[in-house]
Amino acid sequence: MAEIVQHRIEERIPELEHLERVGLFTKKEVKSIIKRATALEYKLHRLIVNKEDFIAYIQYEINVLELIKKRRAHIHYNFKREEIEFPIIHRINSIFRRATNKWKDDVQLWFSHVAFCKKWTTKNQISKVFSAMLAIHPDKPALWIMAAKSELEDRDSSESARHLFLRALRFHPNNKKVYQEYFRMELLHCEKLRKQKQELEMAEMDLGEYEFSPEILSGKLAEVVYRDATGKIKEAEFVISLLNIAAIFDFTKELQDSILQDLQTNYTEDSLTWDFMAKRELEAPGVGEELQSAKGRASDVNRREERCCQVYEEGVTSLNTEPMWTCYVAFCVERLKRKTNVQELKEQRQERLLGVLQRAHDSSLLKENYYQNWLQILLSSGDAEGAARVAMAATQRYSQSVSAWSLSLEALMHLGSGDVGRLFQDALTHVNPKESLPLWQLQVQWSVANQSPEETEAIFKRGLLSPVAAVAIEMKKSYLDWSYSTGGYKKARKTFTSLQENRPLSKAFFTRMIEIEKEQENPKMNNLRDYYERVLQEFGTSDEDLWLQYIQEELGPLGQPEKCGKIHWRAMKFLEGESVERFTSKYTLFQAGHI
Repeated sequence: MAEIVQHRIEERIPELEHLERVGLFTKKEVKSIIKRATALEYKLHRLIVNKEDFIAYIQYEINVLELIKKRRAHIHYNFKREEIEFPIIHRINSIFRRATNKWKDDVQLWFSHVAFCKKWTTKNQISKVFSAMLAIHPDKPALWIMAAKSELEDRDSSESARHLFLRALRFHPNNKKVYQEYFRMELLHCEKLRKQKQELEMAEMDLGEYEFSPEILSGKLAEVVYRDATGKIKEAEFVISLLNIAAIFDFTKELQDSILQDLQTNYTEDSLTWDFMAKRELEAPGVGEELQSAKGRASDVNRREERCCQVYEEGVTSLNTEPMWTCYVAFCVERLKRKTNVQELKEQRQERLLGVLQRAHDSSLLKENYYQNWLQILLSSGDAEGAARVAMAATQRYSQSVSAWSLSLEALMHLGSGDVGRLFQDALTHVNPKESLPLWQLQVQWSVANQSPEETEAIFKRGLLSPVAAVAIEMKKSYLDWSYSTGGYKKARKTFTSLQENRPLSKAFFTRMIEIEKEQENPKMNNLRDYYERVLQEFGTSDEDLWLQYIQEELGPLGQPEKCGKIHWRAMKFLEGESVERFTSKYTLFQAGHI
């Protein structure tokens, strides 16, 4: 091993001599480099090597390169790059190759090599790295795309990029992203050729020696890619994505028209087609002098939106499905959210949305989340009767949804409906008990504000009997809080005493009673001890913080510090596993005054 390391260090001597001779590094710095490089080389030649050692060596060599670059700029010396930088770059590439050969699956390591090559090496070297990476990772489409883009952008080679995309499609024949980027590449290539032809014509040069095929210049290669892609992937969303890519280029009108025709002919059974076609109506340019005034512009916008709605109407007539109605409603919601100072336009948008929401609901095809938009509009416009009707309709349409019941009950609570109490019982009957906690919390909130204490207490007691632990635990703590707020300390203590043995138990229930005791004008230490003893009985094997709080309480003005030693002994005996180590560490910090 020593011979190999020594040989590697000796290989560095010519470049180091050049560095010292031309004044980029001092003799002392050169010795430091040799010493550091020797240590790093030895790490790479151990029996068991770590990836971090390779990375550290690479980073050190890159740092040397960066320093040489700064020194050159400082002394304005730009010679002997082949003798100085090239050997270092070659060495870094060699270390990267050794690392990627050993850790082939580490894609990030490959990316690091690519990034280094882009900054410091030749374009051919980048191609070699990508080629080696793809030989190991042909199953990752993103790497093929990255390699093809590199060929196009870094080497300006559309032929190589095309070759890579074709190879990628052999491995991933139905990958949308590969096809999208291949399609984009062909259009970029076409745009580049068109610009070259335009520049030559402007320079009045003879085009005879240059080959500019009319078919290629018009985007025929991209059209071939499109036909191949849509022959394998028959989805409206994918076709629309290709159309959007084509729309970026100003020479693709014929291609766009062809794709649009394809979309309208073959994909009318997809709601996305209708959604796309409808929204295209918004892009139609406005005409006339009326656009000079705010009211005129609003009128023009309204006409465009009406044209969009006409397309949506055709869509829901042809395709009466939930996704189709969802597209229609989403469009109307988005338009209503747009700010306008013209009240008439705002009212027209709202009226349009309310009509679509009603019709979608009547068809039983309105998605759950849109009932919230519907309720908000009706409540804000003061239509209490309509809001109550929609709230009931939402619970009937989605009778097992907690969010639908919560939304509707909140609306009815806001309206002061007299049926809320009965509806809470209906809600808890229909929804999954495991998901019912938000309804229990909402019912308590409503009862506290609208019912007698006896009726509220009855709700708490029903909640305590829930078979769902989360509900019972939350109701127990809320019951204790409510008892304290309505009946003071005596009622809270009575509630605590009656419930402290009822399972399931929670730490929060006990700690809340401790807080209530400490909030009193004259808190009793014996009561606090009882509460701590009870909570430690349940949670003392795993919660080291409870023991520390108990000790802090005894060290307080009400406690007896001499009891702390016994509490510490009990903690060490009761705590299990890692809790013992955490307790010891925290107790040491506590004694030192750090917590």
